Amino acid sequence: MNAQARPPARSRISPAELLDELSTGRTWLLVQDLDGVCMELVHDPRRRRLDPDYVRATRQLDGRFGVLTNGEHEGSRGVNRLVEQALAGTADPAVEGLYLPGLGAGGVQLQSRHGRLTHPGVSQAELSFLASAPAWLRASLGERLPALLPTAAQEHRAGLIEMTVLDNPLSPSLNLNPLMAAVGEQPGRRPQLQALALELMQALLEQAASAGLKESFFLHLAPNLGRDLTPDGVRERLMPAERSSCGTTDFQLMLRGGLKEVGLLVLINHSIHRRTGTAPLGLEFHGRDAPLDHAGLLDLCRSAIDPALMPRLVGVGDTITSQPAAAGGGWLRGGSDRGFLTLLQELGDAFGTTNRVVLVDSSGGEVDRPSLADGRLEGLSDPEDPLWIDTTMPGGPRQYIRWFRDLAARRSTEALQASTGS
Repeated sequence: MNAQARPPARSRISPAELLDELSTGRTWLLVQDLDGVCMELVHDPRRRRLDPDYVRATRQLDGRFGVLTNGEHEGSRGVNRLVEQALAGTADPAVEGLYLPGLGAGGVQLQSRHGRLTHPGVSQAELSFLASAPAWLRASLGERLPALLPTAAQEHRAGLIEMTVLDNPLSPSLNLNPLMAAVGEQPGRRPQLQALALELMQALLEQAASAGLKESFFLHLAPNLGRDLTPDGVRERLMPAERSSCGTTDFQLMLRGGLKEVGLLVLINHSIHRRTGTAPLGLEFHGRDAPLDHAGLLDLCRSAIDPALMPRLVGVGDTITSQPAAAGGGWLRGGSDRGFLTLLQELGDAFGTTNRVVLVDSSGGEVDRPSLADGRLEGLSDPEDPLWIDTTMPGGPRQYIRWFRDLAARRSTEALQASTGS
């Protein structure tokens, strides 16, 4: 990413101006991350909360909206539990179509509004291996944590382990935020926790290789400092913990193909198929079929998608990073939303659509993140960044939810006017 030239300068637009833009012109598709965008970041994912008005607004954008998250729809920590909790028995989301449509697990878990869930291209052997990982991670942490938290009572450590090991069905993970909070400012403890997490996840990758699944998985780090494509696949760069920053806190075992930029193509393909009855990338296209690099993804779209059918895209995320490189100049750019937001911008250039990138401030939650308050985007972007942020939401998820509800209300009014011919 660092070698790319910055696109021609353009003006940033306000959220209100973006609303007006989406009220005119060609068909659009809004692709949105979840954590830090429509809900605050918290140490324990089970404590997340969704606004019920936001949930209901998603239905008003049926066909124009899809989520794209490294989290998952199902499981004890899945977003479906948050939808059910938000509605609190006032509606059946499966019947009324109130589950969040789109992709989880980075792009390999597809869900409809009614909760129909599929994971195309995933084998039973892969599912079985993933199902066994959380228990192994819990046991391993139980053996290793006493050395890092020697003064913590066993019961306290057990509670921390329960918060740290995420039993996601398709992406078992270590969430170090509770452990980072427990060690506080102790010198050296945060890097030691990162080193332990890397060691355990690398051990899982080696176990997968021994089980004949060497090509099945990769390790996703969040936040990160970018990634490299190696002969062995994707390798993401750790953001080291420092006294003032936790750095990388999420270590996620992901299925190959579970990349958000690949998921973006899946959502575009579904959107075009829904509108036209034609799936330009194929009815059975899924993330595990696609190339992993931006150039390959762009070439695939150019060769398969009629420009007249390509929707205008709006991408919404919160996690991008940029830090000066230690040697040789330049910048290390990463973040779990950077890839799909950059590809979305590149698709706009390639297809002549005015795609928009929206960045939400997620610094107001419990997790350490840079703020957008001063408008400088320090730690998020840089003067040479090829990713241009069109609209910022410094008010965080609350501001974004208000904007989203306004967008849904406008869309409902437009649909009603179209149906009545007024």
